[in-house]
Amino acid sequence: MRLFDFERAPNPRRVRIFIAEKNLDIPKVAVDLFAMGQLSPEFLAINPGGTVPVLEADDGTYISESIAICRYLESLHPEPPLFGTDASSEAQIWMWNNICETEGFPAITEILRNLSPGFNHRALPGKADLEQIPALIERGRQRAHQFFDRVERPLSASPFLTGPTLSVADITLLTIVDFAAWIDLDAVAGRPALDAWQQKMSARPSAGA
Repeated sequence: MRLFDFERAPNPRRVRIFIAEKNLDIPKVAVDLFAMGQLSPEFLAINPGGTVPVLEADDGTYISESIAICRYLESLHPEPPLFGTDASSEAQIWMWNNICETEGFPAITEILRNLSPGFNHRALPGKADLEQIPALIERGRQRAHQFFDRVERPLSASPFLTGPTLSVADITLLTIVDFAAWIDLDAVAGRPALDAWQQKMSARPSAGA
């Protein structure tokens, strides 16, 4: 088993945190996104989408998409459970993880990819050259604040996003909160529950994975 990884990117970090919480040791293969290694013929043969992370399973299967990798590892190593222990907890975890993936990540990504000179002609992932749209920066900021306001409420009522124990949804949220700092957006300002939660999550050894 191997993980195709890029240390700075948030989605590979999400999988590394999950692996650390499971106390697993999975070798990593560095893919240099700065050098466009994800668009090399060799990597595109592994993942035609040209994104990391990708997990190479022991049977030679390649699994892309962070949540799919995490779910696969959960099936192989169910302890500690990070996807819930019954129908209700599983549904809550999937619900909040999906909210994070569809509302949180896209908002920050929209800002970064339309703001940073490094994404000039690379406004979306993949092989196509797509121009930046500066007007999307402010829309992304509004979307991001709306998302962080949304997660403040459940974190005000429980230690973690979906209840009393850590889940994959917390891992996803942590990467989004830290990712927001890339574009100078302070996710925790004015949100005391999110602030306390981030400090607690950042103190876990897995956060440095």
